[in-house]
Amino acid sequence: MQEYWEIYMKNLEGKPASVQFNAGISMEIEELQYSYPIVAFVKAKLKEPNEHGLLSESEEPEILFLEDKLEAAMIKFRIGKYVGRIINDGHVTFLYYVQFTYNWPNFIEFALNEHASYEVSNGHQEDGEWNYYRNLLYPTAKEWQLIQNHKVCDKLKEQGDSLYLARAIEHKLFFQDESQKEALVATLEAKGFKIKDEIENEEGVKGLDFYRLDKPFYHDIDAITLDLIEIAETYGAAYDGWETSVVKS
Repeated sequence: MQEYWEIYMKNLEGKPASVQFNAGISMEIEELQYSYPIVAFVKAKLKEPNEHGLLSESEEPEILFLEDKLEAAMIKFRIGKYVGRIINDGHVTFLYYVQFTYNWPNFIEFALNEHASYEVSNGHQEDGEWNYYRNLLYPTAKEWQLIQNHKVCDKLKEQGDSLYLARAIEHKLFFQDESQKEALVATLEAKGFKIKDEIENEEGVKGLDFYRLDKPFYHDIDAITLDLIEIAETYGAAYDGWETSVVKS
């Protein structure tokens, strides 16, 4: 199984949540769900959450130590796979999929023996379809786009880009249904985008390459791409990301 972790923010019941999950598992989920059919959790109440109910800098080392201890216990007792954690509303919840639960109490005792100061709950239930992973941890198409946005922004910053300076940002989309192509182009142009080229991917699916002058700062590009995802879906297309050049102040 590949270890490939991602982290992103989402809204859970009207409150911000930080979600970290093992994306590599998604490539083997059909096989794993039969071997590990039980979802299990360990939920700890944060001692010093920040004003948003998320993890504070001061408490982060202790929570990371708790996470490591839980992972060590999971390996020691050989009962499951760690798939992710959610920090939300003053709590951190670690999620696992396990093969069996007869030694779950031993796992908990070993993992938490150095964390008696935390208010902790735990439990498990059948989840042969891996719904908690698929629907809670795994991001939607829009959430995936935010993850990719922030990776590109981080790379631009590493190269000395301020992110606050407007420049041509180039976008791509591909048609699932070309019957609404003209309406899609008209909508994009009405929003100030200019069509650069008609393109085609390796599978022969046709699409558009278009651009507009914008700032690639995190919040700005998130709003732009979420809007483009909705526009593309409305007209039978799929948004396929963006790129831009480095602009140093």
